[in-house]
Amino acid sequence: MTLKEFIEFQEGIEIGEEYSFIYQNEEYWISQNPGAYYLTRVRGAYTQEFETSEALFKYGTIEEKLLSEIYMDFEW
Repeated sequence: MTLKEFIEFQEGIEIGEEYSFIYQNEEYWISQNPGAYYLTRVRGAYTQEFETSEALFKYGTIEEKLLSEIYMDFEW
């Protein structure tokens, strides 16, 4: 994923879109309900919950790495 795609990805989440992506051969989902945003690894259904999309992208991690540090390795 390029930086431009990552920015569009963030904007899409902010307006209600939900996405799945692959990182290091693992599938992840970003989804939401009113008042909550979720980052979920499909295998094992490990989920992190955040109050805002901004918090998800600021504090959400995969393998102890922030999403902003690893987005370039996301695959659709």
